[in-house]
Amino acid sequence: MSGHSHWAGIKHRKGINDAKRGKIFTKYGKLITNAARDGGGKAETNFQLQMMIDRARLENMPKDTIERAIKRGTGELKDQAEIQEITYEAYGPGQVAMLIKTATDNKNRTLGEIKTLLTKNGGKWVPEGSVSFLFKQVGLINVEVKEGADPYEVEMQAIEAGAEDTLYSENMLTVYTLPENLQKVRENLEKINLQIEGAQLAYAPLQKTTLSEDERLDYEKLLELLDDQDDVQEIFDNL
Repeated sequence: MSGHSHWAGIKHRKGINDAKRGKIFTKYGKLITNAARDGGGKAETNFQLQMMIDRARLENMPKDTIERAIKRGTGELKDQAEIQEITYEAYGPGQVAMLIKTATDNKNRTLGEIKTLLTKNGGKWVPEGSVSFLFKQVGLINVEVKEGADPYEVEMQAIEAGAEDTLYSENMLTVYTLPENLQKVRENLEKINLQIEGAQLAYAPLQKTTLSEDERLDYEKLLELLDDQDDVQEIFDNL
């Protein structure tokens, strides 16, 4: 069930400059705000909020910044523009199918900027429904496989905890679940003292595609440019 999520596999960024870190905090702040708006500001009763906070903490986002984002979502901070979550569909170089998840206070601006980035870098924006049918929603949990641990044993533990599928790479086991089972599987993994490095709802491709070396380089360039766009939160594709 492997697929490329531009954000799901990212853990700690070393040597990152302040400007880039500020962008990352802005992205996670919007995710936290939306989670708090939709399910309330208490992480213990809002699983989506807890997931967003955990991801922000992996990036060393300051506690007070997290708390401000929560208050913005619950309405405790006044005169704040409403943030909408919008997922755009596109094709990248080599006809890579892309779902581009955004959080924006100005959807017209965001759509215009994303269209421009795609058009100038070998991609193409497409109407809703043109790409989404190529994906299915899944729960995704990253589990650290500690040095000396047997990846196969950790994989078996994840399956016993309720995983639908797993993928191991570079000391990280990606655990896939049914969307409705994400919280339960995460709690089961925590009960057996496995180190969770992030959990989220994601989109897995139903079929995967491959790129030539030149196409891959062009696609990676497009990903970086979209990454730098402040409103883009996550990118899922079918590589």
